[in-house]
Amino acid sequence: MLVELSITNLAIIEHTRIRFEEGLNAITGETGAGKSILLDALGAVLGARVSSDLVRTGARSALVEGQFELPPTGFEIVLEMLEEYGIEHDPTEPLILNREIQSSGRSTARINGRLVSAGQLNAIGSMLVDIHGQSDHLSILNPDEQRRILDRYAGLESLRYEVGQAVSDWRSARRELEALNSGSREREQRRDLLKFQLTEIDEIAPQPDEDVQLSRERDVLINADSLRLGALGAVDALTSEVNEYDAIAQLRQVERNLMDAASLDPGAQPLAERATELLVLAEDLARDTRDYAEAIEGDPQRLALVDDRLNNLQLLKRKYGTTLVDVIAYREQVSAELEELEDDRYDPTVLAERLQETESRARELALSLSSARVMAAKQLAVATMQSIADLHMGNAEVEIHVESLDDSHGMLLGDGRLVRVDATGIDTVTFLIAPNIGESLKPLGRIASGGETARIMLAIKSILSDVDETPTLVFDEIDVGVGGRSGQVVGEKLWSLTDRHQVIVISHLAQIAAFADKHFRIAKLETDGRIISEVEELDPPTREQELAAMLDGIPATPESLANARVMLQRVHDYRAARAH
Repeated sequence: MLVELSITNLAIIEHTRIRFEEGLNAITGETGAGKSILLDALGAVLGARVSSDLVRTGARSALVEGQFELPPTGFEIVLEMLEEYGIEHDPTEPLILNREIQSSGRSTARINGRLVSAGQLNAIGSMLVDIHGQSDHLSILNPDEQRRILDRYAGLESLRYEVGQAVSDWRSARRELEALNSGSREREQRRDLLKFQLTEIDEIAPQPDEDVQLSRERDVLINADSLRLGALGAVDALTSEVNEYDAIAQLRQVERNLMDAASLDPGAQPLAERATELLVLAEDLARDTRDYAEAIEGDPQRLALVDDRLNNLQLLKRKYGTTLVDVIAYREQVSAELEELEDDRYDPTVLAERLQETESRARELALSLSSARVMAAKQLAVATMQSIADLHMGNAEVEIHVESLDDSHGMLLGDGRLVRVDATGIDTVTFLIAPNIGESLKPLGRIASGGETARIMLAIKSILSDVDETPTLVFDEIDVGVGGRSGQVVGEKLWSLTDRHQVIVISHLAQIAAFADKHFRIAKLETDGRIISEVEELDPPTREQELAAMLDGIPATPESLANARVMLQRVHDYRAARAH
């Protein structure tokens, strides 16, 4: 609920702070005292458009702040939206909405101190407060909202959700089949190309870095004679049967000399050991070099095979990647895409069957939802007419039309019509009202009188209070054209809404204000040569004075005070009887 509304430098309000309570809160005061400014302030803090003209003359800016308590359950969507906006909120603490309006024309919005856009402020605010009257923040006039209200009245939310899912599946199947039909030639060409590329790569079957290894082998095959001669020359230099001064023979002599020295001087032993190591290494080198030379063999046939293989690998790299690793990766991509193109999703027969199945299910659910709406619309219309009669508004006629609109791209019904369909089904819902006998039915949003509209809203709200989730309802000008007799009934209706809502009413009628759990009076005062408005919470004696003044003018007379007390007692008795 709305706990507190704080206003600074807005029009003729210099500063005021209003603390509301659960139940019915009434705001009264003489014409021009500033009641409409309170609505402007509330609209501003809920994200409505604001004008810099609202800033108090001489002030640089105006500030409006609203504190709201969220119930422990039922407002998860608000918490989800706050999280989406990056706003932290402790559910045990008030949610604070703030709007600052600069005299220059700019405005800033905040939620819990964090800057947000006016649209984000409105998205949150519209879930917390519904203003009925001359404000254009009147959700029930929206045709989409009328459809949602009808569905909630009839308990059709779960069926509507099923319809939305079914319509989504049907549209998806239709898009896929249309895409298949429109792109079948391109898809076949793509599939043929991918098959060719996959076959070409698989026939060569490259291995990672195979080209590097083959290039090395090719160099050896081309230079086999030179490599063999060089290796054999190295062997001759190490050990030669015709040369007594070969390297190994020299190392043997070195080893003998150092071994002799070590026998005479132990200090020469490390040198002798190193000579032995060199001799062993030289003998190993000679043996391995001889094996290398003997292994080198010129093979023209193998060279031709290597050259052919390298040419094939080079062809793949030119077409499919810089390296063979790239070629192999491309091959995996081709295989995956080809597998996808050959999936059942691209089989026109399978897709046509899926389209038929999804369309049949969506049509069946949409027609069931439409039928349920038609039945519920009649019941809601009758209940609304009775509620309007209870408000002494005459014998208004109410109809709720549930219609489907033709759409050449829509869903085919059994009667051959193509109708518009979306996630909410195939219906448009329109509330039509003729407030007085002899008048024609008109959409709810086209009723001219703001007060008349507000009272019709009250009639509908009293019916829908069990399904309406908006916690705070605000009614303005609900008493325009209402006499004392009707005022009692309007007050009863407003008070009945407090079973599930906080209600704030701005009224000129004492009969309505007498039902309030908390009563505020707004009045104009002159201070330092300027007019300001102040809001005062009324205690019981002051409240009697205010009700008496509303009944018989100022100053209150003993008779008007007596009437006020009688009125309050009547309300007390009525509420007590309802409580039992």
